Amino acid sequence: MTDQDYLAQRLQDQLDWFERKAAWNQRWHKRLRMTEIVAAALIPSLVAFGMEGPHGQAVSAGLGIVIAISAGAMGLFKFHENWVQYRTTAEQLKHERFLYETGTGPYTGPDRYAVLVEQVEGLLMKDVSAWSRHGAPPKGPSGQSPATDASAPPG
Repeated sequence: MTDQDYLAQRLQDQLDWFERKAAWNQRWHKRLRMTEIVAAALIPSLVAFGMEGPHGQAVSAGLGIVIAISAGAMGLFKFHENWVQYRTTAEQLKHERFLYETGTGPYTGPDRYAVLVEQVEGLLMKDVSAWSRHGAPPKGPSGQSPATDASAPPG
């Protein structure tokens, strides 16, 4: 595999996957967090505007349930943590590609391609290791994690 093949077929492929997953997790984190904020703000408003009685209690209880479900989903699916982890990995991959393409940093010698592969694969394995400590790694279309799945990115 040439360096240009590696850049296009491996590095860019993984970068695209991490960027998509970072954006997806960011959107869900913000949606659920905003849902919590709005629902929590509405409960005292109901009381302040005198919406008491059975309807007010039902609406307040419903908003409390929405808050609990939203907070539970955020804790279970770890959207914020995934967003930060995926964004960090994507930025590290971009950084390595930039250094390689400009021939700077560790990419000045004759073995610069080998150094690139070691650096990129190290970043990808670090991400997989983090997942194995905190939960099952995400799966690509062939059933492998993104770092080992050449056909990633999933939709």
